[in-house]
Amino acid sequence: MTTIKLNYEEVTKKLNDIKKALDSLILEQPPGDLLKNNSLEFTKTWLEREKNLNSLFIQYTSIVQKNVEDTYANINLLKEQDEAIVRK
Repeated sequence: MTTIKLNYEEVTKKLNDIKKALDSLILEQPPGDLLKNNSLEFTKTWLEREKNLNSLFIQYTSIVQKNVEDTYANINLLKEQDEAIVRK
């Protein structure tokens, strides 16, 4: 029978690294004030793409954050179950 062992410290360290990396991600907004009265169609399209990209970025980072939180909850549950089995 194969034994699967949870290395809790290693997993939490990796999750903390992911969380720090996620927190350090920044996608700056385009400098709309620098464009002033530039009314080229390309500029409007570019600004719209940048707005959509920023929205996708925010959605992506929130999904990854939720996955990290879920993983924390799962490994904590596994650790508690392992401890309960050992106590029996």
